[in-house]
Amino acid sequence: MDRNHASPRDFNTSSYPIIVHCHLCWDWVWQRPQQFVSRLSQRHPILFVETIAPDPDLVTPIARFRTPDNLPNLTLLRLQFPSWRWSDADYVDRTRRELVQEFLRGPGRGRFENAVQWFYDPMAVPAFLGHMDETLTVYDCMDELSQFRGAPPEIRVREAALLAAADVVFTGGRKLWESKKLSNNNCHFYGCGVEVDHFAKARNAETRIPEELAKLPKPVLGYFGVVDERMDYELVAKLADANPNGSVAIVGPVMKVDPNSLPQRPNLHWLGQRQYADLPGFCKGFDACLMPFALNESTEFINPTKALEYMASGRPIISTAVPDVVSNFNSVVKVGRSHDEFVQLCREAAENPDAGAVERGLEMAGRNTWESIVSQLENHIQAALQAKRSSEVSA
Repeated sequence: MDRNHASPRDFNTSSYPIIVHCHLCWDWVWQRPQQFVSRLSQRHPILFVETIAPDPDLVTPIARFRTPDNLPNLTLLRLQFPSWRWSDADYVDRTRRELVQEFLRGPGRGRFENAVQWFYDPMAVPAFLGHMDETLTVYDCMDELSQFRGAPPEIRVREAALLAAADVVFTGGRKLWESKKLSNNNCHFYGCGVEVDHFAKARNAETRIPEELAKLPKPVLGYFGVVDERMDYELVAKLADANPNGSVAIVGPVMKVDPNSLPQRPNLHWLGQRQYADLPGFCKGFDACLMPFALNESTEFINPTKALEYMASGRPIISTAVPDVVSNFNSVVKVGRSHDEFVQLCREAAENPDAGAVERGLEMAGRNTWESIVSQLENHIQAALQAKRSSEVSA
């Protein structure tokens, strides 16, 4: 069926199914896609399609599906290719579509008809856009992926096609919105939200600080998140050098950088990836929370999820001058515009935290829950479905 010619009677403006195409795997770091999709699945059947790294031992592409125990309305469909076919882009696009369509004809039959097709991954556009009998196309642009290290060169062309075709576009940052709205007139800025109750556990007496953190000399200056090309490693090393009697703790998986290239200091601790459930305990052990981002192409458009999570934990926050942090959070977050200023702000925050900024952070986090954002996203989708139904009726 042509995506632009679905019958008006097919449009369901309240309990529509959703097919999600995401570049981040469900079981990786818990981020914007998981926060949105887990909440949307309370009201919509969702098929979450992910493609993991190719396997040299595979002979033919495979698809596996499962339903998380705590999310019965969500189906995870994981695709994987043999390494020897991975470089054939046309084959990969065609086969990804065939694998998903085969699932929809088989185990998923009758559950995802006339779905809203929701993209995080512009690279999935040739495989799926216009091919899933979708009633609506949504693009949630959470990052400027074309500026990340190792981004495929064709991603810009594919994103342009997605922006042109999408019925609704959401962006995760204000600067992203200013850029993407030039290509789509139904574009809306919704920054990241926060699971307030979860991160508020950092302020509870019964929450345990992980042992590996509790034993470190204080003050502990801490970060959690992905460790990649967006981090200013020279700044991290300087921060450790400036606090020889304290500790710098970095929690998160190392991606797209050589672990052997990370700066090493006796008081600089690379703790690796931890579960989302453990993050409040780490926040409780941080005397100040860090966002030591480099100012480069990959951080030009970011709106860090961790900013509001840090706020909900009731901790002082220090960041480099990332544009969206400066424009969105400057009443709460202390911004170091040079390495020396960042180091000094960290020292001041650990010794004498700004109680007013912490209180403003708690208030800001309370106004930006994931639930409130998802409700607003659904309103935009419902309006777009109703507009399309009215257009089809008129036609």
